[in-house]
Amino acid sequence: MGLDDKDLLEQGWAAWDAQDWPTAARIYEDLATRRPEDPRTPGLWYDAALAHKFLRDWPRAFELGRQAARLAEPGTGDPAFWNLGIAATVLHSWSVARDAWIGYGISQIRPGQEEIEVDLGPVCVRLGEPDGPGEVVWARRICPTRARVVSIPMAVAGRRFGDIVLHDGEPTGRRTVGELTVPVFDELLVWRASEMPTWQVQVTAPEDGDYQALMDLFSMQDFGAEPQSSMDVMCKCCSEGTVDYSGPHETSGAQIMWLAAPREKAEQLLESWRAFDAERRTVGPLEVVH
Repeated sequence: MGLDDKDLLEQGWAAWDAQDWPTAARIYEDLATRRPEDPRTPGLWYDAALAHKFLRDWPRAFELGRQAARLAEPGTGDPAFWNLGIAATVLHSWSVARDAWIGYGISQIRPGQEEIEVDLGPVCVRLGEPDGPGEVVWARRICPTRARVVSIPMAVAGRRFGDIVLHDGEPTGRRTVGELTVPVFDELLVWRASEMPTWQVQVTAPEDGDYQALMDLFSMQDFGAEPQSSMDVMCKCCSEGTVDYSGPHETSGAQIMWLAAPREKAEQLLESWRAFDAERRTVGPLEVVH
């Protein structure tokens, strides 16, 4: 690069450090276009695409991401493929998304035109805006960048059991259950919102196992039921570390339960649970959350 280009590159670095993503993206793209043979050009295309991802400008992230992926070596875990996969998924460009995940080295993905839905196992996702009140929930990964929420969000408004969330690719924490440790990824957007309503209800039962029976009853029909006591509030620093999860904090006596199910089904299942031990179990009225 000539002297002028070096000065421009330094301006790009300064813009990046200041999180001035539009300026950084413009400078990196300009340099990459004018210096296609420079060994730093693949990194410039990648950073330009990444800046547009930060801006949530998905068409530009897609376009520049394709430039970066063309210069990346397949099967090496190059992040250029990952960022392209995210942008292609947002835009429903499934053939490009599949090629990107294959290029990254994910063996479970095959070429094709159809929407990706595979079982990549459990994961945790931190819901909400980056500067807002976050909430880590359990989910089931259906592609490298999307996961279906399988626990009931209690803190982030508008999020529901069954939401399909598009998440970032860099872990920001870990959760451990027994011998299983899974990464926590930050939400980028709600890719497909669930229509499953969320309810609160106060129930009373004499033993901890009664609450597990209620949760199992809902789970067997692919609905959600969780005690409010299962929610742990922690600082951002702790949340982004490794957290051991021992399961819901069950208590005997009165308990607020959060439910995710159509109203009629929720009422039927609650009544079935209550009737099993009608002398000791009670169920209050359903209250809609959203």
